[in-house]
Amino acid sequence: MEFLIIFFLISFPLLGFWVYKQLRKKANTSTKISEYLIIVAFCISTVLFGFGLMLYGSHYTEAIDIVDGGYSPFALEHSLTLVTFFALAMLGIIKLWLKGRSAPPLLFVLSLIFVIIGIIMSVAVLIQISSNTQFYDSWLFFFLPVTYMVTAFTLIFRCIGEEAISATNKHYSNKFLNYLNTKMANVSHQPVYILVFLIPVFVIIVAILVLFGQEVNSITKVFTETTTWNFSSKTHPPFLDHRGHYLCTVAVCGDPTIVKPLRLGKRHGNEVVVNRQLLVANAFEELISDHFPSLHQVIRRFYDRFGYPLSKKINTTQKSNLVYRLMKPLEYFFIFCLYLFTEKPEEKIAKQYAL
Repeated sequence: MEFLIIFFLISFPLLGFWVYKQLRKKANTSTKISEYLIIVAFCISTVLFGFGLMLYGSHYTEAIDIVDGGYSPFALEHSLTLVTFFALAMLGIIKLWLKGRSAPPLLFVLSLIFVIIGIIMSVAVLIQISSNTQFYDSWLFFFLPVTYMVTAFTLIFRCIGEEAISATNKHYSNKFLNYLNTKMANVSHQPVYILVFLIPVFVIIVAILVLFGQEVNSITKVFTETTTWNFSSKTHPPFLDHRGHYLCTVAVCGDPTIVKPLRLGKRHGNEVVVNRQLLVANAFEELISDHFPSLHQVIRRFYDRFGYPLSKKINTTQKSNLVYRLMKPLEYFFIFCLYLFTEKPEEKIAKQYAL
């Protein structure tokens, strides 16, 4: 099975490059390689972006268990606007890529405008995912806008260079046309010319999207009507309580001669069997919470994310015994810290999970 996976990972890109070479016979080898690498980068970044949306796709009105996923950085009801602008931006990329300055004038201008709008959207996406309150894996969303922006700027600079050279060599008998041509030849230094055409096109696209049920300000609401992300303006319901026990609690389900259960305790309103290891771990967490609340939040989020999913796999006596033994060095470390920083460590340990 491993051989087939390795064979697929090696052969599929090579096959893809061979197919691409057949489609781009007129291009030189270096151009084919660079173009194919860009295509691969787009494919990989799109897959990662899709995984990100699968993991973090909940609406801000939903109550979720934080270890099972997260909230989406984009508002679903306004996502058509974002998807439309991104699709037009990709269409502009393809047109500039294949045609460049040889495209018809109107198509060239529209393609350039779509690409620039795509850059603005990409910057907005990067700012949106730059921070969140729940330490989500936002890097999954990072590569697609960055790949797009690198490709877009490369194409824009290439087209501007081609246009500047072409315009410099052109001369019109009409003085007014010749004046405009001279000015437009320096378009790389006059971004206002692009804005003159960009704003009307943007308004027209928004007007068309309104006919399909979007709002005039959907382009902003797609970012703001979310929760936990940078532009988010909404609050979410309280996180759902986890089902089952964490690693220390699961260890209590092991062989009584090994895990040594002590008594019953109360956890989230439910009675559970506790042992000393569980009491020590909870006392240590309380110590961290009291003296280093910020650090405790980070540790708690990490444990919530990875501890609970792992605990669901520990469903036998043998696995529980193994967890107990693996936790033993940590238990000794916790006891050392408690005796070092707590006046009455045993009282602190004993009061955990009190009925």
